[in-house]
Amino acid sequence: MTSDDPVCPDYGHLPSAARGGPFSHAVSRVARLHRIAAGRQLRSMGLYPGQELLMMYLWDAGATRQSQLIKLLELDPSTVTKMLQRLEQAGYVRRTSDPKDRRASLVEATDDGCVLHERVRDAWTELEEQTLAGLDEDERTELARLLAKVEANLCPSAGDEPGCDG
Repeated sequence: MTSDDPVCPDYGHLPSAARGGPFSHAVSRVARLHRIAAGRQLRSMGLYPGQELLMMYLWDAGATRQSQLIKLLELDPSTVTKMLQRLEQAGYVRRTSDPKDRRASLVEATDDGCVLHERVRDAWTELEEQTLAGLDEDERTELARLLAKVEANLCPSAGDEPGCDG
C-alpha cells in the first residue's frame, strides 16, 4: 500500500482535528483494520463480524438469556435479535423459552454451532499472528501490558460496561 492509499494513510499526515490525539487516531485506524481482517476470516465460515463473540460466550457459558447477551455484547437489542435470527437460520443457535420466566428467551449453541468452535479459534489464532507479525515475544508482551494500561485508563469513563469491573 502507498501513503496515498486512504486505507493505510501516512502516520505523519493526520487530519487537522486529530492532531491533538495522534494515538487515538491510530487506535481507531488499527481497530477498523483489525475488524476488516477478522471479517474476512469469518466470512469463510458464514459468520459476520460480532457473531463469533456471541458464539464464544455461548460456548463457554452455555444457555444464556438473550437479555444477558445484549448486555455482554454492548449492542442495541435489535442488532442482537438480527444476529440471533441469522445464527438460528444457519443452524448455529436455538432459542427457547426460559423455564424460569416464559417471557425471557434462552439462547444456546447447537451441535452445528459447536463445530464452529475450533474453526473460530483457528481464525483468531491466524488473526493474532497477522496482527502481531514482526513483533518479537518481548514486544508482544509489552504491547499487551501497555494496552491493558490504556484500557484501565478508559474504564472510568465507560462506567459499568463489561470488562470494566474495577
